Amino acid sequence: MKTLPQDLADHLAGNVTTLATCWLVTRTDGAVHGFTDHDRPLQVAGTLCEPHNGLSASAMADGPGFATGGGDVAGQITGPALEARELEAGLWDGARVAVYRVNWQQPAQHILLRRAVIGEVSRDGAAFRAELRGLAHLLEARQGRVFQKACDADLGDVRCTVDLSGPAFSVTATVETAPDTATLVLGGADGFESGWFTGGRLEVTGGAASGFASEIARHVRAEGGVRVALWQPLDRPVEPGTAVRLTAGCDKRLATCAAKFANHLNFQGFPHMPGTDFVLSYPNRNTGENDGGPLVS
Repeated sequence: MKTLPQDLADHLAGNVTTLATCWLVTRTDGAVHGFTDHDRPLQVAGTLCEPHNGLSASAMADGPGFATGGGDVAGQITGPALEARELEAGLWDGARVAVYRVNWQQPAQHILLRRAVIGEVSRDGAAFRAELRGLAHLLEARQGRVFQKACDADLGDVRCTVDLSGPAFSVTATVETAPDTATLVLGGADGFESGWFTGGRLEVTGGAASGFASEIARHVRAEGGVRVALWQPLDRPVEPGTAVRLTAGCDKRLATCAAKFANHLNFQGFPHMPGTDFVLSYPNRNTGENDGGPLVS
């Protein structure tokens, strides 16, 4: 049960109320944005909540116990705070949302109603709808490590420790042509063998599509130039001469970790883990395989 601030309680006890809803959204990249269904900006909890997107919310439902509750919010993609390309790039996925009820005549009179996480986001032209999931849904996610032969670290993270900033693992190139929205032909990256950047990352650092990033599905060095195929199509056209940055990829195998990155002593997988065939096998003294010796010599 929530305890209302006395000034807000007095306002609610009056004959007429002036209430609005505000949403404070903290993205996973740290950016904080405020939105409101009121017709003018409101300052709430240190954040300016803008009215440009015409937001409206459905009723939020709570399930029994730890059941996941939620609702949704809908609006228009307008204004600098919310751009279509950012939605498509996934910058709003997993963002934390704080929902406030505010006296718009005295914004200092407000109360936090609930917290949520943005789930699925759908678009229809300039309109969008975002699912708001209750925090209980985080309890449904599996936590901890997976014991597997392949490495489960992200290339370049604190567990991997590989420095990707060096010239061996990253390069700045320029776009020569763009045959389609998911394929680029590049210049300035001829010094790397085919596949070096497969599974890596491409980031556009100039032009209209600046800020776009995608995992590289395939990297091929051919006579006509370096060709990369992207898992995620470009959200804006790129012109010849646009600068991009390529970062090397890793297929998570021990052999690649050793040969490509010289990082095998820090490999975060279990390459010598027995397979299912060994686990399900049984002793047979006639084969000589069950002699008590090590699996890996």
